[in-house]
Amino acid sequence: MPLAGSGRISPGAGRRRLAPVCVWAKVISRLILATAFAAPIYAHAQIPCAADRIDEQVRVSLAYDGDTVTLSDGRRVRLIGIDTPELGRDGRPHQPGALAARDRLRQLLFSHRQRLDLRFDAARQDKYGRLLAHAFFGDGSNLVQQLLAEGAGAQLVIPPNTWQAGCYQQAVRSARQQHRGVWALAAYQPTPVERLTLRDEGLRIVSGRVSHLSNSASAVWINLVGNVALRIERQDLPEFRNVDLDALAGNTLEAQGWLYARSGQLRMRVRHPAALNILGRAPATATGPLK
Repeated sequence: MPLAGSGRISPGAGRRRLAPVCVWAKVISRLILATAFAAPIYAHAQIPCAADRIDEQVRVSLAYDGDTVTLSDGRRVRLIGIDTPELGRDGRPHQPGALAARDRLRQLLFSHRQRLDLRFDAARQDKYGRLLAHAFFGDGSNLVQQLLAEGAGAQLVIPPNTWQAGCYQQAVRSARQQHRGVWALAAYQPTPVERLTLRDEGLRIVSGRVSHLSNSASAVWINLVGNVALRIERQDLPEFRNVDLDALAGNTLEAQGWLYARSGQLRMRVRHPAALNILGRAPATATGPLK
């Protein structure tokens, strides 16, 4: 019997020559199926801030503001990783950018049929009883990453929910460098600490030179020239294990968080390195991009 592929055809062997063809058809079929199943996995791996798992699929009934939604079953979900401007309550005006952030979230939800895939983090609820979750659409895209990249709000990292914090930080850097969304607003530009007064409470980005570090029983304090102190509580210190805090003295940095007045001083709690941007020993500028 001739070797397959020799080109010789012996009498009565025509029916037997179909066997290799059938084998190759099966091989090709399996390759096509394997490719079809592998392609979505490969594409999914290229999606920024992709999910490693999905814990629950839900339907949204209302986007209350730019970072909070109400589900069809009545539960509220606070999106992890983002803080958008606040809507006005009790007669107070909306913060700049609040309506734009809410309307953009509503638009994205509408375009995805009001459906979300949720990925929970270490803590599932906040003190208000809201679910805390990272949110994804059916195509695998990360909702928070998209909102941050468009400048709908600032990054917010509250341990222990730090999954994808680094990826979200990249999205914020891009938006800030391009002056997208809130990053074009005066309220989101760094304020030198020398210009602050005790009335300047609330969400702020401040810049200043570190004069010295000090310790208390409950916290490490990064003291800035200009009567401003950044507080890192000892329970949050593990998040800073890769940051040489002692080397910050003399450096200029930016810090993002809530300023509050206490004992004649402005203070800000810093819970994660993503809230700090070390600018080096050169003077800070009010418009410098995040490094």
